[in-house]
Amino acid sequence: MRLDRFIKRPVLSTVISIVILILGILGLTQLPITQYPDISPPTVQVSTSYTGADAQTILNSVIAPLEEAINGVDNMTYMTSTASNTGTASITVYFEPGTDPDMASVNVQNRVSKAQGLLPTEVIQVGVITSKRQTSILEVFTLYSTNEEYDEIFLQNYAEINLLPQVLRVNGVGDASAWGSHNYAMRIWLRPDVMAKYNLIPSDITAALAQQNIQAAPGMFGEDGDQTFQYTMKYRGRLEDTGEFENIIIRATEDGEILRLRDIARVELGGLSYQINSLNNGYPGIAVAVFQTAGSNATQVINNVNKTLEEAKKDFPPGLDYEILINANDFLYASIHEVIKTLLEAFLLVFIVVYIFLQDLRSTLIPAIAIPVALVGTFFVLYVIGFSLNLLTLCALILAIAIVVDDAIVVVEAVHAKLDQGYTSALQAALDAMSEISGAIISITLVMMAVFIPVSFMGGTSGVFYTQFGITMAVAIGISALNALTLSPALCALFLKPHTEDEKKKSNFITRFHAGFNHVYNRMLDKYKRMVVYLFGHKWIAFVLLAGMAFLLFILMKIPLPGWFPTKIREHFLLR
Repeated sequence: MRLDRFIKRPVLSTVISIVILILGILGLTQLPITQYPDISPPTVQVSTSYTGADAQTILNSVIAPLEEAINGVDNMTYMTSTASNTGTASITVYFEPGTDPDMASVNVQNRVSKAQGLLPTEVIQVGVITSKRQTSILEVFTLYSTNEEYDEIFLQNYAEINLLPQVLRVNGVGDASAWGSHNYAMRIWLRPDVMAKYNLIPSDITAALAQQNIQAAPGMFGEDGDQTFQYTMKYRGRLEDTGEFENIIIRATEDGEILRLRDIARVELGGLSYQINSLNNGYPGIAVAVFQTAGSNATQVINNVNKTLEEAKKDFPPGLDYEILINANDFLYASIHEVIKTLLEAFLLVFIVVYIFLQDLRSTLIPAIAIPVALVGTFFVLYVIGFSLNLLTLCALILAIAIVVDDAIVVVEAVHAKLDQGYTSALQAALDAMSEISGAIISITLVMMAVFIPVSFMGGTSGVFYTQFGITMAVAIGISALNALTLSPALCALFLKPHTEDEKKKSNFITRFHAGFNHVYNRMLDKYKRMVVYLFGHKWIAFVLLAGMAFLLFILMKIPLPGWFPTKIREHFLLR
């Protein structure tokens, strides 16, 4: 293959690499940053409540009909159900990875609609809620009272009215909810002894509430007549304070005796539930969880949420404050920091090793330039494919450094070989060298890519991990081959110099180090050659060593690990 145009026109090769770098930087700025790929399967949650019912009643009358209707929805894998004695029911439907969550929610909603006629009237009145469930928690913060002036009920209602709407408007936030059931509710505490005296049961109270606490439309009069005006009648509607609820009439006799709700119950404005009691550093508080949408930048979303909280804090009433409890950025920054540090260390070690063996700074610069081009250019392809910047893609780039540098080293060594043969022109040496090795570079690149590309066809949860790892490796290797065919030979023609026999190097530390390293390396190489020649004459030794190592591996796998063995090391070996 002739690559004269790229070698004779180094500007063209340089422009190609610069374009790759620019596209890679643009892709890097747009890539979502997450700790791991989005592997959680799409889930849809169906929830409702049956006031006053126990768990068994909810299971038989609510969950069973809903499960029968939902079962078999498209791409569903399994579902789980929960029922509590507080009257709440919840069904979580899990779908195969890659399923469109919006379509899954629509399909589940259609199945739920079919079961509406089989549900109790109280449940139908409350409604059955079908929603996409977010599973990736980005942040948890607590809203608390520093002077114990506000209780959990006030805090939760303040958060849901004033704070959560602002958080939900942040781009990338899928959901934000306060943990607990501290919403304001009119609590009616019945007195069993008094109710027994009047032969009343709880359903009598419920019926009275349903009749007298409604939002009605009485209509109008004067529409069909000779009246000049029409009047719209208004009904007082739903009751609002405790006094209005206390005056609800439960029973009335013909002689004018009236039994009101306050006579048989204690009415107060309290919380919807008292099952959860939350404190923050000893002060009343409520926890709020923020969930992420798929494909969003976790770091940016958290920063925007924190900025929103700081802005909202300016309007907090005196004695109210918030505190971050869980921040995914802490884990994300720690993980990404370690991976980036390893990436820089790997690049530095590769640079040192290449310099030690090539023993020429000009020759070392060529692979050092090719590595960043291949790695940074990979980010653009990851952005186009739809991957994120996570631990798997970064680890793939770390491993790709050793493979990426090989292509540039092959080109440099091939040009050096031509110069050692007596070429007086680095340009001609690069041309002849590339005409010989370009086919080999393309072949080995295709072979290496063929090792990693097939993993992209794996399905399931593990397939998500292997796909992002393998595709990242393949893309980096492909860009490296492009550099080896364009930029690297052009740099060789510009940087390398012809070898002269009378060339003398000054005696300094570097030259003495090179001489000492070459002497030690040649001695080791001679010993290795003698050992290989000996094994060629005694092949049975190699077979015995191989069988012995296989037997030793089999024995070690059968030996149980001792109890004092570190847990992490034990898990590492078991996983492998």
